[in-house]
Amino acid sequence: MLQIDALPAFSDNYIWLLQDTLHKRCAVVDPGDAAPVLAWLDLHPDWVLSDILVTHHHFDHVGGVEQLHKHTNAKVWGPAQENIPARQVALGDNDRIEVLGLAFEVFLVPGHTLGHIAYYHADATAPLLFCGDTLFAAGCGRLFEGTPEQMHHSLSRLAALPGNTGVYCTHEYTLSNLRFAQAVEPNNPEVAMRMAQVTQWRAEGRISLPSTMALELRTNPFLRVGETSVKEKADEWNKLDNTSPCSVFASLRSWKDKF
Repeated sequence: MLQIDALPAFSDNYIWLLQDTLHKRCAVVDPGDAAPVLAWLDLHPDWVLSDILVTHHHFDHVGGVEQLHKHTNAKVWGPAQENIPARQVALGDNDRIEVLGLAFEVFLVPGHTLGHIAYYHADATAPLLFCGDTLFAAGCGRLFEGTPEQMHHSLSRLAALPGNTGVYCTHEYTLSNLRFAQAVEPNNPEVAMRMAQVTQWRAEGRISLPSTMALELRTNPFLRVGETSVKEKADEWNKLDNTSPCSVFASLRSWKDKF
């Protein structure tokens, strides 16, 4: 049986901890800090950290990788196109791997960084997506290295996954993203409802993740660039007639950067 928990790191990062409860083996995704993982392992001395999955090279995602690898000898998986500390297996688009007995497909999703990858576990009842800083709850990552065209293509690829896919991104940005979503779609009742729910969760100290792809398609403006009302707001922002979904996306991303 698989259990997934979030280990908080820094001010708003989550390190995803995947647990094979039958065999007491675990894996982590994007351990920017080794300390939360080591603390969990100290509390569970009969567990083994077998795998470390990395989505991209930013320090808040890889800062703890080398220490954890040295401490546990866990296998380090990471994007082939980026410099990942202690990486043992370099992964490219459409690679297939097995971690904790689960099959994952690797997607190359450039935009936030050029070599960014995501890990997708296809399952009829509970598909899983670990998407790093590409897709956020109600938002998407900044374009530090890639182009709007690359990021729009990456997000479109993820958006095509089944609606019940669990979306495990790595930052607690949901409230700020929803504030932007409300600016883009002030009349979207789904956004208003999600804002109320997440506001309550955060007040109670609960995290807002994971999301689902169906929820993102209803409330994430960066996945809704084909909507007329979203295009109109994007046009209003950059004072252009954004004729393609990609240009709508580029306008929204520019707006969000200054929001």
